[in-house]
Amino acid sequence: MSGVQGPDAGEAAARRPDERKPKRKPKPKRTTIPARRRIGGIAAAVVGAAALTLTGCGGPSNAGSTAATGGSLADGRTFTMALPSDPGTLDPAMTVIAAAIQVDRFLYDPLIHLAKDGSQTAGLAEKWEADTTTARFTLRPGLTCADGTPLTPRDVAANIAFVADPKNRSPLAGLYVNPGTKAKAVPGTREITVTSKVPDAFLLRDIGMIPIVCGKGLADRGSLATGRHGTGMYTMTEAVPGDHYTLTRREDYTWGPGKRKTGETGQKGLPDKVRVRVIANETTAANLILSGELNAATLGGPDQQRLIGRGQFHADSLLARGEMWFNQAPGSPARDESVRRALAQAVDLPDIGKVLTAGTGKPSQGFMTVEPKACDGDTITDDLPAHDVRAAKSLLGKAGWKENADGIRAKNGKRLALTFVYPSQVGQPASSAAELIQKAWKDVGADVTIKGIDNAGAHQVVSGNASWDAAILPLGLGLPPQLRPFVSGPTPPDGTNFAHIKNDSYAALAEKAARMPGAHGCPAWGRAESELVASVDVIPFVDAVMPTFGAGARFELSHASITPSSIRMYED
Repeated sequence: MSGVQGPDAGEAAARRPDERKPKRKPKPKRTTIPARRRIGGIAAAVVGAAALTLTGCGGPSNAGSTAATGGSLADGRTFTMALPSDPGTLDPAMTVIAAAIQVDRFLYDPLIHLAKDGSQTAGLAEKWEADTTTARFTLRPGLTCADGTPLTPRDVAANIAFVADPKNRSPLAGLYVNPGTKAKAVPGTREITVTSKVPDAFLLRDIGMIPIVCGKGLADRGSLATGRHGTGMYTMTEAVPGDHYTLTRREDYTWGPGKRKTGETGQKGLPDKVRVRVIANETTAANLILSGELNAATLGGPDQQRLIGRGQFHADSLLARGEMWFNQAPGSPARDESVRRALAQAVDLPDIGKVLTAGTGKPSQGFMTVEPKACDGDTITDDLPAHDVRAAKSLLGKAGWKENADGIRAKNGKRLALTFVYPSQVGQPASSAAELIQKAWKDVGADVTIKGIDNAGAHQVVSGNASWDAAILPLGLGLPPQLRPFVSGPTPPDGTNFAHIKNDSYAALAEKAARMPGAHGCPAWGRAESELVASVDVIPFVDAVMPTFGAGARFELSHASITPSSIRMYED
């Protein structure tokens, strides 16, 4: 997230000294951005700070085979990458969707970046310092927007203030910025000061990793939906929603992670253009990687095995894939902990995890999946409900849910009817896993309707505009505080506690941890996570090892997505 580092410097690399034993379609309309607007003198949200599959702050890579590249770096190329679904709005303050975050990383820069070791490096800011309530950033000189106009400290402060203002209902509120946070530009300087209304253990990175838009975008938020008014290395030059997006590298971009600048040694091979194609079918994407028509694609299903078998270059990230949520809103059967526990016991979670990840996943050990982790240790395993169908049936019976002649249970005249939603964009593995869950719950007396949802559907769930009782909805978060608004506090439309969770033990531990800077609060954060699992509020059970394959190009991943400045193109 180099500059003068503050007291939280290097905190992402810190590891927790455990205080307790670790827990076991019609054709879309084409939008072309006029040249006088897009050339700016000639355009992350950081998943790590958060995202849905909200990503985080870095990821391991696998160099794979040198056959994935030619040998010599090539200039003037177009880097073509696949996304499994359309990103939707590209306004970086109004989305937590992974596809949008990936595109936005090309368009909007943050104040600071995270290096692989977890240390902070310069982004738009050249120096910084922070504690748990106050952060100060000094901008680099000469920053410009995609249209060539200067980026001012007032613009940066306004970005932070927009997210902090509850009336704007930014999904980043509570993730990056606590509501009520104040930000102001210091007159006559390049400095911005930020004051959090409540303590934030990771204030430096939370504020430092907000993707920054320019003043014209702040004045016309609608224009940000198509990726305009950026501060990043690329600018949007064509948008065809549902099909493709074309981005062009800015000639006036002279900043980036650390001290690297466009044109410096080591920058050869950067693509002149980036073309993002929406390709939902993973087999199609895999074939296009092998044919060289795609330079990058992330594959979570069985097609990854044939590419790995061919020695194809890939960079890997660990993503949350199986997180089971139970809706505790009034009227939902899952409001009763006995029902939640019985449903969790009825399912063989390890088997479901194997299906969901095509056998390539790893058991979840925490809600934070993205490397480098701010806190380590297993906060999940010891509190997972054991698979026990007989115990599940007994628990439902003791809770008053009696089995009818048709095998479906009822209580006070109300049938145990559940709507279960799952991410359809994951493809066949998710559908097969959902069917297994449906069968397991039917076997204990529940009438279950399953429904696949895309990114838009996930937004509806999180915003409170969908009817559901249980869900597979992974939040791959980068920092422990980012979980808080999803599992405590206000429910939609005033907040993002979309499952209506009320866990007093979690809330108290999270409040305690938030007052401890950086990794010092990790033991308390870990115990807070365990309380969610123990109460069967949320059950993380499997993470996916997600390879992003490359052909004719190499790159690194951070925040579980491609880092724009790392891309290098090679001769055929």
